[in-house]
Amino acid sequence: MIRIAFTEEAIAQLHYERYHHPHPRVQQRMEALLLKAKGLPHAIIADCVGVCENTLRSYFIAYQEGGIDALKQINFYQPTSALRDHQETVEAYFRHHPPATIAEAAATIERLTGIRRKPTQVRAFLQKIGLKRLKTYSVPEKHDADAQAVFKKTNLNRASKRQNWDYERSSS
Repeated sequence: MIRIAFTEEAIAQLHYERYHHPHPRVQQRMEALLLKAKGLPHAIIADCVGVCENTLRSYFIAYQEGGIDALKQINFYQPTSALRDHQETVEAYFRHHPPATIAEAAATIERLTGIRRKPTQVRAFLQKIGLKRLKTYSVPEKHDADAQAVFKKTNLNRASKRQNWDYERSSS
């Protein structure tokens, strides 16, 4: 069992930080130490706070080594992509030569950097650096004005006949 001596100032600060710190994980740590200061057993503290006993012990050890400031540190693992080192090069190239497909972008990135990534990863990387997919549409074929005029004339005649028929039917 880890023995920690708490001062009145430390307890007051733990009590304040338990509700007023902006990060919920830090609030959880403060509550765990506050319950430890009240003399509760580790199993009950772990159950109340919602962590396992090993995590609880790591909170206590961090407090012993660095005090309340050590509990306020948030060190989540955030992996970085190898493409981040080549971000400026890739972005500059794609601004001047936009790829038509993600597969083409993946091939270009591999050629420029030597790093091979699957299309899903390339799409996510391009979105992270601010490049977005442009939606292109097909260009319509040139129209035949004479055929279009005939089409409009026949369809207008059919529509007007249909309206006349609907009118005659509803007035009966």
